[in-house]
Amino acid sequence: MSKDTASENTARLQGSCLCGEVRYTFTKPFKLFQYCHCSRCRKVSGTVHGANIFIFSDQFQWLAGEDKLTHYRFPDAKHFGSTFCKACGSAMPWITADTKTTIVPAGGVESLDESPTQSIFWDSHADWYKEPSSLPAHAALPERKPKA
Repeated sequence: MSKDTASENTARLQGSCLCGEVRYTFTKPFKLFQYCHCSRCRKVSGTVHGANIFIFSDQFQWLAGEDKLTHYRFPDAKHFGSTFCKACGSAMPWITADTKTTIVPAGGVESLDESPTQSIFWDSHADWYKEPSSLPAHAALPERKPKA
């Protein structure tokens, strides 16, 4: 492995909540980066899927605001939990029950140069889901059309 590849695999990434009270850092490599279309991930994310990065817990560190977090564990789920900022509600990283893995919601990470490798629970995807490439794309908020 070249020196550049080694440093790329241990690159330190940063993330935060919307209000900035909670901040964290973690290193590569990822164990997994995936979209999850299950109903739990859709509900907790408030959107079409969860976009989650899985890392070993020793790769993760809170920088600020850990005391501003609230945790929720779904009682009957082996692999599901939720952590969020009490101030702004942003989804935050959470540690699995066995404490070996930390799940990092990709939306809070400042800069990513990797993409998800799979979608899971596709059979549970939202009925209203449309492929983003099938929709009009705008660089910013489009102008409103005047009402007739």
